[in-house]
Amino acid sequence: MKVLRPFLWAIVLVAAFLYITSVAHWDVGRVLQPVRSVGRLWSEPASAETAGFSADEQNNIGVYKNARDATVNITSVVYREDWFFRVYPAEGTGSGFIIKPTGEILTNNHVVNGGGGERADLTVTLADKKVYKAKVLGTDPRNDLALIRIDTGRKLPSLPLGNSDALVVGQKVLAIGNPFRFEGTLTTGVVSSLGRTIDTEENRRLEGMIQTDAAINPGNSGGPLLDSHGNVIGINTAIYGQQGSIGIGFAMPINRAKSMLEEFQQHGHISRPSLGIRTVYVAGDLAGMLDLPSQGGLLIQTVERGSAAEGAGLRGPSRMVIVGGFQLGIGGDLILAADGQNIEDNNTLPTLLNRKRGGDMLELKIYRNTQTQKVQVKLGEAPQQL
Repeated sequence: MKVLRPFLWAIVLVAAFLYITSVAHWDVGRVLQPVRSVGRLWSEPASAETAGFSADEQNNIGVYKNARDATVNITSVVYREDWFFRVYPAEGTGSGFIIKPTGEILTNNHVVNGGGGERADLTVTLADKKVYKAKVLGTDPRNDLALIRIDTGRKLPSLPLGNSDALVVGQKVLAIGNPFRFEGTLTTGVVSSLGRTIDTEENRRLEGMIQTDAAINPGNSGGPLLDSHGNVIGINTAIYGQQGSIGIGFAMPINRAKSMLEEFQQHGHISRPSLGIRTVYVAGDLAGMLDLPSQGGLLIQTVERGSAAEGAGLRGPSRMVIVGGFQLGIGGDLILAADGQNIEDNNTLPTLLNRKRGGDMLELKIYRNTQTQKVQVKLGEAPQQL
């Protein structure tokens, strides 16, 4: 009997093990339950994914789907010389958007000129990754705008142009572009302010800009700023500071581009207005010393031959004097106002001319021989440089 006892115990233990693990649904977790936490380490949403997106998310998705294929990546290559006169390619990137199915594309002027004013070789990469050579049709450096074209032999998706004059602060906007070469990037925000004036790295003053907090970074330049209906209301142009987006970006109003496009359609080119004078701003005590109105204005120093200014009868200096060690021409016309706007500094007249085209009329209020008078000037046209 003592010999069989170990075998009997073995049979009992085996039977107990089989019962616990199969019949009783035994789980080792019950033993370790005080040590192990109950449930998963994460929680799941109460509502199912099929509940859908919010109205705002649906709007973002819809606008992006419609605009993505019409937004392009633009690469510019400029060949420069180093200190040892070796030629090397300098590459820049930006964005643009198709405005006609035949391949016309709007972008920034600083995107197509390589950032330094040189003539650049341009290529455009579409959303389907196909690459095409681009031709510059016209530029408007004063408003940092450019019109280029690609020939694909097929119809392309294009974006409708909205009305930037109807914008209000607080409305939603969406920006699409290729920041840091990450193509097809969407950011959203609002119109933060309107009518901003900024100075660019090229020492140009851009007026009437749209300010937005939608993230704009290097590579976004030239891309579309859209409203919630998918209409282009601006062209992403600049950011505040050098460190990338800090929530202060600027876009050129699309109505400014419409003016350029209308001129190109009518005349086949884009003109810059030319007045044909060189001036210096005088005011206050200096104006008093010269027997001129103290309110100040632009004192004409030269009038170019054959210019619009000469045709309108504007007069340059009759003699030269030395003031503060500098030679100054006096006796010519002093421009007090232009189109009803008083001349406040050297930038007033150039800023006003930025809104004009060749052939437009400009009304000047001048001071001549102790009297004020108004002069109508038909602006000339400066040659287009491509």
